[in-house]
Amino acid sequence: MSDTPPTRCGVVAVIGAPNAGKSTLVNQLVGQKVAITSAKAQTTRARMLGIALHGPVQMILVDTPGIFAPRRRLDRAMVSAAWEGAESADAVLLLVDPVKQRRHELEPLLEALGQRPERKILVLNKVDVSRKEPLLALAQELSQKVDFAEIFFVSALTGEGVGEMKEALAKLMPEGPWMYPEDQVSDASERLLAAEITREQLYRQLHEELPYDSAVRPELYQHRPDGSLEIHQQIVVARETQRPIVLGKGGQKIKAIGEAARKE
Repeated sequence: MSDTPPTRCGVVAVIGAPNAGKSTLVNQLVGQKVAITSAKAQTTRARMLGIALHGPVQMILVDTPGIFAPRRRLDRAMVSAAWEGAESADAVLLLVDPVKQRRHELEPLLEALGQRPERKILVLNKVDVSRKEPLLALAQELSQKVDFAEIFFVSALTGEGVGEMKEALAKLMPEGPWMYPEDQVSDASERLLAAEITREQLYRQLHEELPYDSAVRPELYQHRPDGSLEIHQQIVVARETQRPIVLGKGGQKIKAIGEAARKE
């Protein structure tokens, strides 16, 4: 008889209002950057998977787009993708930012979550900048609306409390073989991940000036003999008037975006 614990593998859907810190939390759980983080709401476009390991347990994190009241068709598509991710999950993790959270954004989420059969976990973010009493009061209030299996207080930014939460999530995963190799952290290919990093810098440096329909298209991604990477990407904007915004004066803005993306 072997003492080796059986492998477990399951899916955790990470949901929350825009900018609750979902991408930052997924990156913390995985241990490296797999999801785009930006101060601009709704930047998690695709359901990018992060794959977190804890001993013999593999957790596939479905980093869903922010679920919010959809106005446009693209937004509605993002919202339905988010709920789709939650449907096949073994646990649903609701991340709440107690500092910036608007109640009207949270209500529809709580309502829909209350009717779902999966084990639900409440995670209150930003313990590093929040006072304890209001956090506890908020946790109690939300627990009266939804039957959460567990509640955690974390800082997605510093990692505080994330280890304990990861351990608890691992225990909820069903026994079964791993779906991905041990060294795989995301279902995105390296070239797509590189494009995501550039897109993050676009949003970070241009903030309000750039609409969501801008994209980064991978063109070349090759390993050189010296071990370095050569990456060519094309930034696609929706309108000609947005070109000078991305380029900046004398090409300074595009240069800064490229330098910041290379550092990542």
